[in-house]
Order: sequence, then C-alpha cells, then structure tokens
Amino acid sequence: MELKKKFTFALVGNPNAGKSSIFNQLTGLRQKVGNFPGVTVDKKIGTVVLPQGQSVSLIDLPGAYSLYPNAQDERVVLNILANPADAAYPHAVVYVADLTQLERHLLLLTQLKDLGFPLILVINMLDLAEKQHITLNETLLSEWIGLPIILLNGRTGDGIEPLKAAMFELVEQQPMVQIPKPFYQPTLIEKKIVEQMRLILPIQSNYRAILWAHHFEKLPFLSQFEKNLIKKMVADTGFEDIRLQITETLQRFQSIQPMLQKNILKKENPSNTQHTFTPNWTDKIDKIVTHNVLGPLIFVGAMFFLFQAVFSWATPMMDLIEGIFGQVNAFLKQNLPDNWLSALFTEGIVAGLSGVLVFIPQIAILFFLISILEEVGYMARAVYLFDRVMQRFGLNGRSIVALISGGACAIPAIMSTRTISNRKERLITILVTPLISCSARIPVYALLIGFVVPPDRVWGLFNLQGIVFSGLYLLSAVSALGSAWVFKKIIKDDESAFLAMELPEYRMPLWKNIRNTVIHKVLAFITEAGKVILMVSIVLWFLASFGPSDSMNRAAHIAEKEAIEKHFNPEQTATLVAARKTEASYAGHLGRLMEPAIRPLGFDWKIGIALISSFAAREVFVGTMSTIYSVGSSSETSIREKMRQDVRKDGTPVYTLATAVSLLIFYVFAMQCMSTMAVVRRETGSWKWVWIQFAYMSVLAYFGSFLAYQLL
Repeated sequence: MELKKKFTFALVGNPNAGKSSIFNQLTGLRQKVGNFPGVTVDKKIGTVVLPQGQSVSLIDLPGAYSLYPNAQDERVVLNILANPADAAYPHAVVYVADLTQLERHLLLLTQLKDLGFPLILVINMLDLAEKQHITLNETLLSEWIGLPIILLNGRTGDGIEPLKAAMFELVEQQPMVQIPKPFYQPTLIEKKIVEQMRLILPIQSNYRAILWAHHFEKLPFLSQFEKNLIKKMVADTGFEDIRLQITETLQRFQSIQPMLQKNILKKENPSNTQHTFTPNWTDKIDKIVTHNVLGPLIFVGAMFFLFQAVFSWATPMMDLIEGIFGQVNAFLKQNLPDNWLSALFTEGIVAGLSGVLVFIPQIAILFFLISILEEVGYMARAVYLFDRVMQRFGLNGRSIVALISGGACAIPAIMSTRTISNRKERLITILVTPLISCSARIPVYALLIGFVVPPDRVWGLFNLQGIVFSGLYLLSAVSALGSAWVFKKIIKDDESAFLAMELPEYRMPLWKNIRNTVIHKVLAFITEAGKVILMVSIVLWFLASFGPSDSMNRAAHIAEKEAIEKHFNPEQTATLVAARKTEASYAGHLGRLMEPAIRPLGFDWKIGIALISSFAAREVFVGTMSTIYSVGSSSETSIREKMRQDVRKDGTPVYTLATAVSLLIFYVFAMQCMSTMAVVRRETGSWKWVWIQFAYMSVLAYFGSFLAYQLL
C-alpha cells in the first residue's frame, strides 16, 4: 500500500522506560540523528518496516514524566504534541511503560489519550516484573484504558513482531484525531477558558486548550497576538496555573491507582507471603555504590579503568592502522605520476586523514565503555551520588552526566544540560563542560604523551602512559569544578535548586544497543571530523607547498649547501630541503608571524600553524602536523618519529619534555572548537556567554602552558 505522506509514529514514555532499546529493535541501523527545529535536543528518527513491507517513520521523543515539564527536553515533548502544525507532529503514538512502575508511567499516557492521539500501549520490562513477582491482567487494563496492549521485552526483542502488526493495523485504518471520553474532568474555570479559546483559536481538543492556557508564555509556536489573547482569558477567568496542575495530577492518579491495585496488578512473594520482601539486587548494590565513602571511590576507580582501557587496549590496533597507512602511502608515491596532484593526495589528503583515523580505536573504546555504564544504570547513581557535591560548586547532580558525556564530545554534553531545570546551574554546567577532555583531544594526548612518558608498566598492571592520560582527565575535571565555583560566586540567581529523578533497576547491558551506539558515534566522528580535516589538509598543503618563489628557491639553495657541509646522504638532504622550503612557504610565513607570541610557551612556527587550524576542531592538530611534516618528505616514518626527529636551528630537539607538557596543558584548557561555541550560543541564546567562555579558557590555556614550560 502506498501512502501519500509517510506515516509517522512517535515513541513516547517516561525516562528509563526502555524506549531506546525498543527504538533500536524496531529500526536497527535504519536511523539518523538530528536536532529538533529551533533547539539542540537530539532527535532520533528511524524507519520501521511493517509486516506487509510498508515503511513508516518512528521519532524517538525525549523521556518525559508529564505534559507539565520541568526540564528543557521535556518541554520539547510538550511543544511537539501540543502543536498539530509541528513538522514532527505524529499520526499516532507508541507509548512505552515500565510494568514495575506502571502506576507512575500511566499519568502521561492518560494525558496523551485526552489529546486525542491514536495510541498503542507497550508494556516493557517483563523480565524485571517477573523477578519482582509482578503479574498483569492485560485484558482488564486494555478494556479500562481503551487501547491495544503489547507485552514486550525491549532487551530481547520478544514482542517486537506483534508491535509491528499493531502499528500496521493503525496505518491501515489511517486514524484521524480521536475525541475519546476524557480521563480528566476539567474544573469550571477550565471549562470556561476552553469555551472562550474555541471561539477564537484553532483548538482540536479541550485538553489541548487547557495545556495552552497553562503553558502559553513558553509555547514557541503561538504568535504574540495569540499569547496576548490567552493571557487576557487567563486573567479574566481567574485561571490558577499551579493549583490546577495539582488538581489534575491528583485526579488522574486517583483514577489510575485504585484500578491497578484492585484488578490489574498483583505483587506476591510465592515462597512466603507472610513476610516482607527481601531487598532485591538493585537495593543491595546501591547500598555499596551510593555509599558516602565507597561510592566516590568506586566512581574514581571506574573512571581510572576507563581511561586506562582507552589508552592500553587500543595500542595494537592503532599500530596496525598506522602501518597500513604507511604502506598505502608508500605504494601511492611509487606508482602515481610525479606531479603536484599526486603530492596533494599523498602528502595532504592521505597524510591528514591518517593522522586522525589512527585514533578511532581509542574513540570506539571510550564510547563503548560509557555506553555500558549507561546501559547498566550506573550513570543515574553517579547523578544521585554527586548531587550534594556538585551543588557546592554551583552545579547539579545531573551536571555529572554532562561532564562525563563531555569525555566523548562537548556538543551532546551541552545539549544534555536541558535536563537541568535550574537556570544558573544549567548555565554554569554549559560554561565549564568544554574543559572536560573530549574524544577530539585523544589524538593530541596520544601523540604528545609519547614524548613525555615511556610505555612502561607500573606494578606490571598499569600502563604508565595510561596513568598520565588519566591524570590529564583528572586535571580537566578539577579545572571544571574550580571554574564552576568561581562562576557560582559571580552569577546571581534566586531560583531554588532541587534534584528529582528515578533510579532504574540494574540490568545487564543490551549489546545490540551498545553496538549501534558505538557505530553511530564513530561514524559521526569520522564523517564530521573527516570533512573538516579534508578541507584543512588541502588548504594547508597548498600553503605549505607554495610560497614566494625567490624565498622558496633561496631556502632550497641554503639547505642543499648545508647538507653538503654536513655530509648528508640523499634522503637526509631531501628531508632538510623539504623542511626549509616549508619554512619559507606561505604557511611558514604565517607561523613566523605568531611565533613571538607563542615562543614563551615553547612552541615553534609549525605548532603555531597547528594551533590556528585546530580552532576548526581540536583533532585537526594531528592532521595538520601530519601534513606539515609530510610535505616534500620522502620518508615513510610515522608522524611521531618525524616530530621526534625535528630539531631547531641550534640543533636542540623541538619536542622536549617541557614543550610536550606545555602543549598538553594548552590543549587541556583551550576551547578550540567552533562547533561547541555555536552550540553554546544556541543554548544560552547570547554571544556574551560564548565570548566569556572563550576568554577564560584561553587565559587558562596560555598561562597554564606558560607556567608549565618555564618551570620545566
């Protein structure tokens, strides 16, 4: 059956209901990630193939507890579902509820029912319910709620085919907006305002009118004229926002709870019904994991293991990739014609990309381990554990999620701050999150640590380079907390702060979800970084290969004369000539211009060029160095060896301990990511905070690097 417009389902549910697992089960790898129009909250859209071969769209909305949002991502759900004109407005909704938390999870479902959406109710977490001896009378629940019910295990995929069949049935029916018997009976004031709004505004359901009355000031799709009309109605009718929200919520729960407790849900302990339940495994583990002393130690241990693994496990694969690229480049140089186009390809494009792609194993391991922590439910414990500590620094327990996520990428980490309801805490989290060392810094760290630390082992277990790698992340975390404390003193806000969240049950990770996450994240890194690196590598190759002809010729002549005096062999002579010509190129002139400013940090003109180019993205540093050291060089040694062999004119090595440490410190603190700056602008709504962030991080980077170099 061909549809004029692709049928769209929305996947809706409370946080931790298992939506992500079901989304992955339904769509597999047929999904893409973007942003909702006007906001930077992630929007996952996938394609579901139904039993008769039709394909429908499935949009995974952020988790929400109700249509009275406390956080920014919950507000996205309201803005879409309360606005039929929204591009993401669905034809129908697949609602996911956790059987072990069914009383609480049905609140949002009844609100969606009152909005008139065609719905399918998916009951998830059957495995956990069985362990807790919870049974469900789905027939009675289906009759009471008036919806088809699918029992499903999102982790194993049991129930996915019946869900697809139910979705197919809805598509076949082509349902229009339904006006069912409402769960919520409006008060007299709400009825009055509904009547007034229906006369003037395009309201499709009474409950949508009530939501507009509650939220009109923050609904972006309403015009200022419509907002003024609703504001006047609210004032004339005596509409009390908070009191009516409480009234509605209580009325819904008074309907939900008795029905579930008397007829639908049963919880028994078959072995001994006369005694109270023994604590389940989640409670037992939480006594240790959330302990005031043991909890932080476990967290530090987990983070230490994570960074050790990132550095240690990836080394064999990195060496393999580096060797393959070296062989490919050698083959290309031997077989391609000797012209500028071949040089551009081998010395610019291939060298630039290889300098970053070699670090994919480390990035994949980082995302893999973070995904496991999220899947098992540990991240929520970290939020709870550090809430009190975070508040001392002006942050929120949820800030820990942003800070840990910042270890992968600052952009989604900053987006995740939308779960923080307090404006001041959210702003401070945004301002300090880029200090956390992200995956884009991994190539820089991995390259430079080799100049500072030998690849030895401590106690035969821990990689010494991995320990230093962990130390850089610890330094970034300490600097983030210190900066947050300063901002806490500077930024004034009287809004009270609180943390309300649900701790999910511990569960074994779903490896399919982790696989999909790692694949998507790595591919996104390759494609996004690859575009920038390709562009920068091409521009840099031209700048490093060409320059004023008299200057280039003079540099080559002087280099050849120097090589004769020092009795260099042909390969050494070619390398020296290439280095001197690069120094005389346009790139060399640009580096020389900024060298006086960076010389106190121990940096030369080549590093200066890399600093400029890496403002596009931090990882471009390695691609830049690969390009600069490859231009005109016939040597197939790795970029690390070329940098290690580089010397200044006085014969001293460029990359001494002091220079390498100085450069590491610079990259720990420096902003150097235009994409992050753009996201900060969108999230804060002001360039003021972008420039404040850029300024304080640049000052930290310069003076931290200066002190490190001068002291060493």
